[in-house]
Amino acid sequence: MYSKEEAKNVRQQFWIMFGKRYDRKWLLYDTKLKDVVLKFSFEDRRALVSIDVNHDDTIFRAYYYEKLISLKNIMKEEVSEELVFEENYMLESGKTISRVFVTCEGVKIQKKHDWPKVYEFFYTYMDRLEFFFREYQDFIDN
Repeated sequence: MYSKEEAKNVRQQFWIMFGKRYDRKWLLYDTKLKDVVLKFSFEDRRALVSIDVNHDDTIFRAYYYEKLISLKNIMKEEVSEELVFEENYMLESGKTISRVFVTCEGVKIQKKHDWPKVYEFFYTYMDRLEFFFREYQDFIDN
């Protein structure tokens, strides 16, 4: 079991190594849409690449989520057939967001031998997700 400090150091090492391996500027929070972000996440036993709609107003959140749903078939074709669409996704913090995501299951950040698999997963699916988002950003926004 890791102490909080050890866990923090492992997480920092993971993200530093990822940045060195894939030295590029990712879109992430720079979507130009308020409260719509692309994210890398590493949870307990899985890694995720997602589009998160974080708006506190449920009407705005539903608006963007419906736009993503209307693009579902195209998105699955261009990003991954394994995409999951959840209108009411509960974060560990208790906040509800809308999320479209793909996962890499059975990986742990503490297991360094999992890192290359997660790095490749992050790169592959974020690259596809960014391409999709840039292609359909105007439709999602309007």
